[in-house]
Amino acid sequence: MSANPQVQQPQQPRASHPGTQHAAVDVGGSIRQGEDIDASRVTDWLNDLGIKVRGTPEVTQYAGGASNWTYRFKYPKAEEGAPTDLILRRPPAGTKAKSAHDMGREYTVQSLLKPALPEVPTMVGLCRDPSVIGSEFYVMERIEGLIPRRKMPKGVELTEKQARALCEAMWSKLVDLHNVDIESTGLSTLSKGPGYTERQVEGWSTRFDKAKTWNVTSFGKVRRWLEANCPADSRLCMIHNDWRMDNLVLNPQNPTEVIGILDWELSTIGDPLMDLGGAMAYWTQTDDTKLMRMTQRQPCTLPGMMSRKEIVDFYMKRNGLEIDNWVFYEVFGLFRLAVIAQQIYYRYFHKQTRNPMFKNLWILVDYFDWRCKGLIRRNG
Repeated sequence: MSANPQVQQPQQPRASHPGTQHAAVDVGGSIRQGEDIDASRVTDWLNDLGIKVRGTPEVTQYAGGASNWTYRFKYPKAEEGAPTDLILRRPPAGTKAKSAHDMGREYTVQSLLKPALPEVPTMVGLCRDPSVIGSEFYVMERIEGLIPRRKMPKGVELTEKQARALCEAMWSKLVDLHNVDIESTGLSTLSKGPGYTERQVEGWSTRFDKAKTWNVTSFGKVRRWLEANCPADSRLCMIHNDWRMDNLVLNPQNPTEVIGILDWELSTIGDPLMDLGGAMAYWTQTDDTKLMRMTQRQPCTLPGMMSRKEIVDFYMKRNGLEIDNWVFYEVFGLFRLAVIAQQIYYRYFHKQTRNPMFKNLWILVDYFDWRCKGLIRRNG
């Protein structure tokens, strides 16, 4: 825990609901070394903003994700109906490229999207002044609930029927997001216009070149195939770009109900099928190879969970769509995930991080190349 005297030790509340005993509501944990935050400065800023919180907050940090740092501030009380349970998001220390961790953009996206999609958190305020805590940050109201990670939270056991219901709820919310009216919400200002799919293929190919190390494949065949088979945008809409179950908040009383959608850092106006393809790259199933299953970050292999094919069919049916080139989006999603893995491995290779978990990521990158080639070969 932080040595900051303005921070109380966190409590670990529990919730219970039908079919679940003592399910752990996600409240975060101890603050990581070197990532302390000055709670008194945040409190002063909130009060200056008109959010009249009172007392010393309990401050915890969420461990999930490797990008923006996320903290919970739980105040004993507040005046004038102000919220007492808050989430603060800030970039990691040493961030140089604002475009990579743009707090203002993330805040604005959620502010505009909230009226159309109730599961988006309620924004409280944006701080552009880095002198407050050392960086820009924004604060939002916390959505109390369960966050599935590689496994369901402790105490949550789903029947096959419930697992299927959770799956349907998750992918139905993606359909809802993709059908938000971007003109009436003001979100259309984020659009760079037609050509999103082509820009993504080119952009991720460039990122791979910049992160390539001598010991990984060139992805030459896969990249040439993506360029040659790149379709026009199916349409443009609001997309999440990191759609996984560990970015959802579930109702503690009914863990098949999605009550929150988090981590809008990568969201933009783009092609919905590219969003779905990226999500499928993270979705593993029991008949996958051992290497593919090593990438699992959500409880997608529980009995009752949908297969990738079932999800795609479900999504298309809900949208009234038919598609004959799904393999393009599947291959692109895997290539994108390979580039992300290679970018992380590049940091380890060049001793910018010593995290031993990253040592063998190059093997996974080569595996994704092999998997992409197999999909291309089987689907022409």
